[in-house]
Amino acid sequence: MLCEVRSLGLSGLAGYEVRAECDLSGGLPAFEVVGLPDAAVKEARDRVRSAIKNCGFTFPVSRITVNLAPADRRKVGTVYDLPMLVGILAAGGQLRLDGPDSAFVGELSLSGSLRPVVGMLPMALAARRAGIRKLYVPAPSAAEATLAGEGLEVYPVEHVAQLVAHLKGAEPISPAPPWIPGEETAAAPDFADVKGQENVKRALEIAAAGGHNIAMVGPPGSGKSMLARRLPSILPDMSRREALEATEVWSVLGLTDAEHPLLTARPFRAPHHSISATGMAGGGNPLPRPGEISLAHNGVLFLDELPEFHKDVLEVLRQPLEEGWVTISRSAGSERFPARFMLVCAMNPCKCGWYGYGSRCRCSPRDVEKYLGKLSGPLLDRIDLYAEVPPLDFDELSRRPAAEPSSVIRARVEAARAVQAARFGPDGPSCNAHMGPAELAAYCALDADGQAVMKGAFQRMGLTARSYDRILRVARTIADLDGAADIGVEHLAEAVQYRESAYLRR
Repeated sequence: MLCEVRSLGLSGLAGYEVRAECDLSGGLPAFEVVGLPDAAVKEARDRVRSAIKNCGFTFPVSRITVNLAPADRRKVGTVYDLPMLVGILAAGGQLRLDGPDSAFVGELSLSGSLRPVVGMLPMALAARRAGIRKLYVPAPSAAEATLAGEGLEVYPVEHVAQLVAHLKGAEPISPAPPWIPGEETAAAPDFADVKGQENVKRALEIAAAGGHNIAMVGPPGSGKSMLARRLPSILPDMSRREALEATEVWSVLGLTDAEHPLLTARPFRAPHHSISATGMAGGGNPLPRPGEISLAHNGVLFLDELPEFHKDVLEVLRQPLEEGWVTISRSAGSERFPARFMLVCAMNPCKCGWYGYGSRCRCSPRDVEKYLGKLSGPLLDRIDLYAEVPPLDFDELSRRPAAEPSSVIRARVEAARAVQAARFGPDGPSCNAHMGPAELAAYCALDADGQAVMKGAFQRMGLTARSYDRILRVARTIADLDGAADIGVEHLAEAVQYRESAYLRR
């Protein structure tokens, strides 16, 4: 007999429908899986055989052929265990399927219990697009599958015996309710703990309000990393669309769980400087996987000790910083991953870290130039703001003034983001940093005084066309924080001030 069971697969971040065609025929007993399966899919034969026997069913003594269609796409992972088992039992007359609008996904243990699978959210979204109405998934993955929205009933399955009882109508399984996020208990570090560094706080507020890239330059121990790790506390919440986009990346890499199936806070990724270019941008064989820049999608990518990263690692950031996505090509195919993130960098002015701060620096001018020479001009040109982080003296450290808390700063950031959302509309850029030429022309026009200021800066600082546009975007954000309808000279002057660090103008 022949039986067809609907299931789902993953290709990059996209889910797609897979049909498990199970055929029982005469001949010597055998169990073959075709349709470009990888090693994990081929190993499903042993898991399915043991699960069928240990659940009290009869494993067919016949030639079993399972074709995973479409046969020209490589199948990876363990998600096809359950549809294979269901198909074999149905083909042998031991089970009746639940209609043509049902699909099955899950990894089996040898005892017949189901284990969670990675990439549940993109597969559930693909199921809804394919017209599937009932989706049977492992119970730990059910909460994530419900994020696909209305029109898809998700049935949490703990054991094969439970599924069989449901399909026979003996003990129905109740659909999983839509997952609702609870209150977050872990609070991000607060700016209220930061002493001094008011100029850096202001730069981080501007960066958060407009989604701009920022670099902090200063000696060791001045608080660069500490300030960067407090940035998430002033960032606005993600929209539902942004949260789903970020969660899809994390889901494919197995970083979600039953308690936290949806990312509710913006990602903050801080990879070590020993990371490879593949780890940063994504890659791998046979099919590419997302890297750190995709894990930071709609969030923050923090690179501490920026010049210590390998040059090829830094250079892979150039295209994603401009376009918001990265394409990884391999012999087996190419995948496009989202990578719209805020780049936050921290670095010392020289190898020893004390150049420009008295007599403590041990580096020669050539050493300083060599150290900063690790950073290419095209990469530095893609950073919107540079903030100097000077060391604090004893009096500043010993004082305990009441610093402004993150909640107050965040309120101003959210007000500025609300202005941008009203300006661009639902189909426009999400923030000022993502404005294109049309938005720049419409919302960043300068008057005569502003033109004069910009012309002077352009000639004095040797700006490029890219840096010119980035100054306009930052000035627009400063004006939004100020509640101004147009960019004033004071907004433009502050944006120019943050454009370039004195240590990088060489």
